Amino acid sequence: MTSTKRILLATITGFLCGIICMYMASSDPSQPMTLGLKLSILFSRGITGFMIGISALKLKWWSHGIILGAIGSIPMAFPVMDDVNIFIATFVMGIIYGFVIELVTSILFKAKQG
Repeated sequence: MTSTKRILLATITGFLCGIICMYMASSDPSQPMTLGLKLSILFSRGITGFMIGISALKLKWWSHGIILGAIGSIPMAFPVMDDVNIFIATFVMGIIYGFVIELVTSILFKAKQG
């Protein structure tokens, strides 16, 4: 059974990754972002963290983070398919954030998968 500690840690780390992602995506002043897009980024990464926290998949911590990070980035990546570079960057960053979320949750705070 997954612990509440793991779910909270992964979700909070996901939201923190979402803040980082949001600021990285809005760093180009020539392309201002709407509040809706900012919130979409923030909550997408938060939901990825929640997915990692509740997942019962029996995988090594690093592959668990990578796989769920990839899955969690799909809803954000497909709406920007018209720009291949942004699509790939969104997908790759989802994989990286998934890895980081799992690293913080499982290794740093030792909240193992249940």
